Amino acid sequence: MRPDHRAAGLSDAEYGEIVRTLGREPEHAELMILGVMWSEHCSYKSTRRLLSSLPTSGEAVVQGPGENAGIVDIGEGWGIAFKVESHNHPSAVAPYQGAATGVGGIIRDVLAMGARPVALLDGLCLGVKSCPEAAALADGIVKGIAGYGNAVGVPTIGGKTLYDGCYNSNPLVNAMCLGLVPLDGIVSSRTARPGQLAVLIGSRTGRDGIAGAAFASSGLADDTRSSRPQVQIGDPFVEKLLVECCLEIHSKGLIVAMQDMGAAGITSSSSEIAAKSGTGIRINADLVPLREEMEPWEIALSESQERMLLIAEEEALEEIGSIADRWQLDWAVIGEVTDDGLFVMTKGGREVVSLPAEMVGGGCPPVQWPSRKRSGGLKGCGDPSGLLDPPETARCLSTILEDPNLAERSRIYRQYDYMVQTNTVVPPGNSVSIFRVRENRSFVAVTMEVDPWKCSLDPFAGAAETFLKALRPLWVSGAKHLGMTNCLNFPSPEDPENHRILERSVSGLAAVARDLACPVVSGNVSLYNESPSGKILPSPLVAVVGLQDCNSPALRDRAALEAGSVFLVGDIQGALGGGAFSRIITPGAEHNPGDYDPLKEKDFMERALKTVRKEAAAAGRAIAGGGLMTSLAKMCITANIGIGLDSAVLDTDPECLFGEWGPRAVYLVPERSTELFLSCWEGFPARRIGEITPGGLTLDGHEMLPEETWAGKAGRE
Repeated sequence: MRPDHRAAGLSDAEYGEIVRTLGREPEHAELMILGVMWSEHCSYKSTRRLLSSLPTSGEAVVQGPGENAGIVDIGEGWGIAFKVESHNHPSAVAPYQGAATGVGGIIRDVLAMGARPVALLDGLCLGVKSCPEAAALADGIVKGIAGYGNAVGVPTIGGKTLYDGCYNSNPLVNAMCLGLVPLDGIVSSRTARPGQLAVLIGSRTGRDGIAGAAFASSGLADDTRSSRPQVQIGDPFVEKLLVECCLEIHSKGLIVAMQDMGAAGITSSSSEIAAKSGTGIRINADLVPLREEMEPWEIALSESQERMLLIAEEEALEEIGSIADRWQLDWAVIGEVTDDGLFVMTKGGREVVSLPAEMVGGGCPPVQWPSRKRSGGLKGCGDPSGLLDPPETARCLSTILEDPNLAERSRIYRQYDYMVQTNTVVPPGNSVSIFRVRENRSFVAVTMEVDPWKCSLDPFAGAAETFLKALRPLWVSGAKHLGMTNCLNFPSPEDPENHRILERSVSGLAAVARDLACPVVSGNVSLYNESPSGKILPSPLVAVVGLQDCNSPALRDRAALEAGSVFLVGDIQGALGGGAFSRIITPGAEHNPGDYDPLKEKDFMERALKTVRKEAAAAGRAIAGGGLMTSLAKMCITANIGIGLDSAVLDTDPECLFGEWGPRAVYLVPERSTELFLSCWEGFPARRIGEITPGGLTLDGHEMLPEETWAGKAGRE
């Protein structure tokens, strides 16, 4: 065997499969191409079997997994295309550019569907602020997202940020984009036909980002600086031109198929179109606009940013070129679609690559890693007993609100332009982000969640709860879910215990998707998130898109109500396992996870939506991080109101006051609406636990959150 196949990232078995398929040893350029295209990042070889268990069809689903983004129907001939994508490894090496190009790449994925990008969200898992390395990475990541997103003209309307020491050297950057697309104008990557031409539009090709996909398919090395050449360099102003140029070309009916040039560049975009379309494709490397002299394999695998591959008829070229010239973008015909099923690249009139397109674009054999349950089983084995008196409750609440994972996030989201395009209705800092679609007068709601602590405690229940934590705020706001996208952030699957956790996490997501009819329409997998300093906790991120009832205004999680009652719906107690109380107040103690009950979740959903339709409450908030007391404190602070609680109708143990898990919510209800509210929740636990007061949060008259301490503890997500 050639000594360089392992250096290209191929195992002995994979190299043997390549030789058997080709009937020969691959040439150098072919070996490099297959090393990248068969990498974990491009092939999903370790998770393909697991992902097949996720439900992907539903009433609103127009396009599920398999394209550049999923699409759901939002009515009157319009759809929302959306997807989340990771850029974890690049952000650990070059935080500004890694995060910035993550934003650029996900925008182009949505653009490739023929959709106009209209909103961004970001999921960030960062190291603890006391670690200088982690603080520097976090600063660069946030600035990179802001710098690219603000300049490209797409609002960043929400997201999720958390902190843990496992991310000190292994930050997670998951970028999400949503785009608006007419349902009769969706572009596919499966519709190329022989004789059509391959057109490259956008930036010139250089050496930045070469082998970036392979880099993202292994753990980080001690010296991450050596990996910086594998990080792409982005230009948001060129991206803005590229978006407008491609949309104009598409509006004139000139595009047959379109693909973003992301991981593996020209190779992935062209071979995937050919493989999906059942054709071949022939690329002439001499025709690719270059910034510098490059080897054929470098041209094939460069991940230079702001490039799109269009498939078009020959008669459309003149108009395509005219539009590209007007937008001041480089463009070139670099190849043609063939009928031989081969991915061919030529240089100087010589074939340097000739491989089956299916082999390049989707032929990597799946890998089945061994699985083993963790030794010792679950960490949790019991919950504390005993009650908290008011002073103790106040101390716990104050400590929890000071934790970075529950503190206010405006330092981050104020760096983002969330009002550009002027369609943002509910901005960052709320439980749900909402934007307006002028074209059909609808309102789209989006949530994003990740909870590594619960997933570490119980992968199945933790992943299910992460999904549910994204669903419940939608329901409470009055939005019905349409579909979900996810990013599976995990360490190496080669470790049997890690692989078992990955399997169970996917099973948890699949259970919720199936039981609550919330299909998975797109997603991403990021493995090998580890470095010599350690590995990340299991961190599946979930984002859910929903549609607001146009006949009822969205229910916010705050309201400046002068009088009324406070209601708790759901079980009086939550669970402490993996929650804020467990991590912050009783670290080292063993607490149990909650149970997943799909019937209870459905009942909660139906009643929450009915509450908004009937306008039976002034504000509502799904109970999540920090439990009941934290949710009430946030409602007090953000709306500048007071709430008085009565222990006669409220348990004062930690499970009630600070427990998480399960369908629970708090509502502020005007007195005139009490009867209507209770009728909405008939058959489901609902109890009045207090009343709205002039100021402060009190329990039996004891101040839980003195007014002078409110500043800096606002706790917006």
